[in-house]
Amino acid sequence: MKANILGLHHITAMASDARRNLDFYTRALGLRFIKKSVNQDDPGTYHLYYGDYAGSPGTVLTFFPWPGLRRGRPGTGQSSAVGFSIPAGSLAFWQAHLPKLGVATKPIEQRFADQVLALTDPDGLPLELIATAETDARVPAPAKNIPSEHAIRGFHSSTLALSDAKATAALLTDTMGYRLVAVQGHRTRYTVTTGGPGTYVDLLTDPAIPRGLSGAGTVHHVAFRVADDAAEEDALALLQQRGLHVSPVIDRAYFRSIYYRESAGVLFEIATDQPGFAIDEPVESLGSFLSLPPRLEPHRAEIEAALPKLN
Repeated sequence: MKANILGLHHITAMASDARRNLDFYTRALGLRFIKKSVNQDDPGTYHLYYGDYAGSPGTVLTFFPWPGLRRGRPGTGQSSAVGFSIPAGSLAFWQAHLPKLGVATKPIEQRFADQVLALTDPDGLPLELIATAETDARVPAPAKNIPSEHAIRGFHSSTLALSDAKATAALLTDTMGYRLVAVQGHRTRYTVTTGGPGTYVDLLTDPAIPRGLSGAGTVHHVAFRVADDAAEEDALALLQQRGLHVSPVIDRAYFRSIYYRESAGVLFEIATDQPGFAIDEPVESLGSFLSLPPRLEPHRAEIEAALPKLN
């Protein structure tokens, strides 16, 4: 028996300045700001969400922006790079667009059958624009300064940097339903269901990569998709049966989640596709006001007063 994982759901990272984070991901990358909420474990801190127009599973990058958080170091024991899917032939646009906004890029890298343009966000989080010839029918979020034919479709992959990949690979394939599809140097690629952009997990075991240090510019956790509550309960039971320490199901309002760490220390989440981000505001106006879970609603005034203002 294996969990019914459908691919990547969302990825959550850490930042040090909410306004700068918002400007970069909306203006430089053209993602839509879909939800302004708070860290449910630390309501004095924002939880910011970016994605496609509706915040579809597999497109959503979220941040905990703690003001003044010290910079971390991406490395082993972490998800060390966030890969976005863009259409083949789009890299020339991005190589011209990003420097205009002061964003440096690295030379294009050939990876498997794709071309990869690497960059970092203002906190040093490694990002990759992956121009893939594979079909990706997802519709990008409308953006004023980024033509739709070159825009980000959603996630392509998450890269996990590991000193030893054996146990993580076994978890992916024996329990989470992934399968090995390609090997290139220190990188092994896994996929699930029918494959394609939004499903890939790469395990990278390059000995030159240092140990990761948590902080701004690093990934907090990687979330995987399941269709519904029944699949979530099945995954919870299976992971417990396989001896992993798993949280109970937690209601995050927009999805329900369980959390566990794989053997190298990367925090995994399994999240439901439903109910989605339109439960408390219309799709047309996502991200336009501060969304709070019901238990925090009585404290709205004090929470809003403590949070920095966002343009």
